Amino acid sequence: MSRIVLGCIADDFTGATDLANNLVRAGMRVVQTIGVPSGPLAADVDAVVVALKSRTIAPPEAIAQSLAALRWLQAQGAQQIYFKYCSTFDSTPRGNIGPVTEALMDAMACDFTIATPAFPDNGRTVFKGYLFVGDVLLSESGMKDHPLTPMTDANLVRVLQAQCQRKVGLINHRAVASGADAVRARIAQLKAEGIGVAIVDAVSNDDLLRLGPALADMALVTAGSGVAIGLPANFGLAPSPQASALPPATGLQAVVSGSCSVATNQQVAHFIASGRPAFAVDPLRLAAGDDVAAAALAWAGPLLADGPVLVYSTAEPGAVKAVHGELGVDAAGAMVERCIAEIARGLVARGVRQLVIAGGETSGACVQALGIAQLQIGPQIDPGVPWCHAKAEASGGGGVHVTLKSGNFGTDDFFTKAFRVIA
Repeated sequence: MSRIVLGCIADDFTGATDLANNLVRAGMRVVQTIGVPSGPLAADVDAVVVALKSRTIAPPEAIAQSLAALRWLQAQGAQQIYFKYCSTFDSTPRGNIGPVTEALMDAMACDFTIATPAFPDNGRTVFKGYLFVGDVLLSESGMKDHPLTPMTDANLVRVLQAQCQRKVGLINHRAVASGADAVRARIAQLKAEGIGVAIVDAVSNDDLLRLGPALADMALVTAGSGVAIGLPANFGLAPSPQASALPPATGLQAVVSGSCSVATNQQVAHFIASGRPAFAVDPLRLAAGDDVAAAALAWAGPLLADGPVLVYSTAEPGAVKAVHGELGVDAAGAMVERCIAEIARGLVARGVRQLVIAGGETSGACVQALGIAQLQIGPQIDPGVPWCHAKAEASGGGGVHVTLKSGNFGTDDFFTKAFRVIA
């Protein structure tokens, strides 16, 4: 294997494929690993994205996992490290974005880095330090009702400062719009003022492409996936169809969804309205001891031959809060994740070889249940969501095409569109 040029650490599995997707579109050959590998990769790639499930765990454990990923990436020769988090800056006042960023900075003896979740292709823009989701502030979006990381403040300087020991500043849009030299000058000014991390404004892909060259010599970059579009050119790489080539897709089709985001709710509704079969996982039945996974698999068995089926636990915010009130947030989430993951494994054992998984936490549970260690990144379905190919223990070691969709991503018809793209 050749030495990789970019080493990436992602705080959840869908976020990892989101980042890998943008790198592939910009010309990098990318492999995503599930957790920190035990040794070097056999593949010849330009970048590796280590996918962790660290977004909502305790900060000390998130730091430990991230540092382990850093050590492995450095051992593979990575010239630059990229810490990737969600484009809606999912976090709480205790972290984990700030604590992990500072731990990586300490480990790398890095005195300055940037932070920006901007991803204009998916409606995530940052202006004067405020994060917008579509046309509204983050604090007015569906993220205000997120069951694990409710985002009630759109001012990212303020949000990140609450999580950091270092001073947090801002590289505003005026500097970004003026180009790489202006960004470098602003970085020098901030460093002179004792600031260690800077939120960066970006309202378009042009802003991200202008930002890219200014980050060429930055040892550590922290961002959502948007910044990735401007980095491959720093290593002399350009877009190429070969970067996203996957083996042909075969087998049965299914969708499993554990996300409760607004976007995924709409995708579930669209799939059902299109006349396709769907099975709802009821957390209260799970809590009562019912074998919901077995029921779902028995239901799906005779339907799979006629096209994709959907198994979902997605619900509106009011219903989610009611379940959490009865079962507790952590217990309800873990219980549903285990059930969806068991169903995903059962579907693959029954011949599903094209599987859409919706939700970050759900994706993490499912790929682990399927016994997937690495993902080859393929063509984009919607911004931030590619098809991938992997060998899975659940399929007897054979190949499976999977897509890991962040809860907030994708058009309403994503679940049906995905199978058209892979065809």
